[in-house]
Amino acid sequence: MDTAVARPELLLVADAVAREKSIDREEVIEAMEQAIQKAGRAKYGSEKDIRATIDRKTGDVRLSRWTEAVEVVENEETQIPVHIARKFKPDIEVGGHLVDPLPPIDFGRIAAQTAKQVIVQRVREYERKKQYDEFKDRVGEIVNGLVKRTEYGNLMVELGRAEALLRRDELIPRESFRNGDRVRAYIYDVREEPRGPQIFLSRTHPAFLAKLFAQEVPEIYDGIIEIKAVSRDPGSRAKMAVISRDSSIDPVGACVGMRGSRVQAVVQELQGEKIDIIPWSAQAPTFVVNALAPAEVTKVVMDEEAGRVEVVVPDEQLSLAIGRRGQNVRLASQLTRWDIDILTEAEESERRQEEYRRRTGIFVEALDVDDMIAGLLVTEGFTSIEELAFTPADELSDIEGFDETVAAELISRADLFLQRRDVEMDDKRRELGVTDDIAGIESLTPAMLVQLGEKGIKTLDDLADLAGDELVEIVGEAAMTADDANAIIMSARAHWFTGDEPAAEEAGNA
Repeated sequence: MDTAVARPELLLVADAVAREKSIDREEVIEAMEQAIQKAGRAKYGSEKDIRATIDRKTGDVRLSRWTEAVEVVENEETQIPVHIARKFKPDIEVGGHLVDPLPPIDFGRIAAQTAKQVIVQRVREYERKKQYDEFKDRVGEIVNGLVKRTEYGNLMVELGRAEALLRRDELIPRESFRNGDRVRAYIYDVREEPRGPQIFLSRTHPAFLAKLFAQEVPEIYDGIIEIKAVSRDPGSRAKMAVISRDSSIDPVGACVGMRGSRVQAVVQELQGEKIDIIPWSAQAPTFVVNALAPAEVTKVVMDEEAGRVEVVVPDEQLSLAIGRRGQNVRLASQLTRWDIDILTEAEESERRQEEYRRRTGIFVEALDVDDMIAGLLVTEGFTSIEELAFTPADELSDIEGFDETVAAELISRADLFLQRRDVEMDDKRRELGVTDDIAGIESLTPAMLVQLGEKGIKTLDDLADLAGDELVEIVGEAAMTADDANAIIMSARAHWFTGDEPAAEEAGNA
């Protein structure tokens, strides 16, 4: 018995919706099938497995009930024992289905409304999925759109069939847009959220400036010139580092353009934002000097471990190097990814003299020598008594003004000073109540033991309860690495595993 109902108008509706919403016709027909299935379950039972199919050529609608053949029935509405199913379909196996055609249903007002809601919802989901698929690969592009409406200072921007959000904090300060205005922005994120795909735009993102230059400078678009880094103070000032792959092309000149035509086009789009274009360098000191332009730099001191760089500038260049409200040095720091400290020549000289006096004083007091000998040691680069004590005598005697006798005497005095200091520290450690168990850990010096005692770390259990970073903080990063700290703490914990040989052995190895 053929229970199909010819509904050719369904195909016409599907074609119209597919054209209007720019989605696939098949997806619209699938939405219609789900709507008819929902109406069928409302009539024949919501627990039953009711399925509907629409013929893609004729529009015939068929409604049927599917029942699964199983060994043990768990749901009588959708399952049937396989031995009974074989009475109707002899070749059926477990997991197969009996398909019973159902008579067509007449859509009442409520059923029709429900079906319409299902179709609209499904079409909206397909629309959202299509939008997400379209824009998820366009992150990093510049788009042009129309301001559709404003919500609490945020702009809703129409991008064809999609809608994007340009938040207030992603707008350049002091710029405003009205409904219907055209706006150019950078897609920095696309997320799939329950309410649909969310497209986020920005006009303050550093990459927005880089993309604008790529549109204005053919050499950047062709890959001859590469933009290595960008830092921005939106609406005020920006710095951009560029490098040329062709030695015959000046990257800065190419970005500026004839009489500044190229850079001015970008400046106008960014509401007058001043742009410093500087040559990028693989040498960090050179790059830092370039980034601080237009200020002149006389000296650069790098501290790679701390990621810091000290820059010395002439006294009259200090305000130019720092910039208004610290803008120049802040942008240079963001561009180079180095923390930049700026000193004048006078400040640097004063600090160097103070450091020289401090180190000289240490040697004078510890070794009982005059200022001249202490000054020679500091000038040669010695920074501590320990460093002097472990220096071979022949190396020390090579210093002009020192002979073998003086070198041997200085090393002897350094050793004697360290011994006296260790004894004093050991006595102080005992006064603080730090136990001999902790003192027995070879990696801990007498000075470290005193530091621990002053912080209340007096027993192995106290030490074992610390974390590695806490121990480093107590003794100082210069005296101990994180790995050393963890090894010491594991040694302190070894007594916790008494009787547990594998654990004790593991702690001992650590």
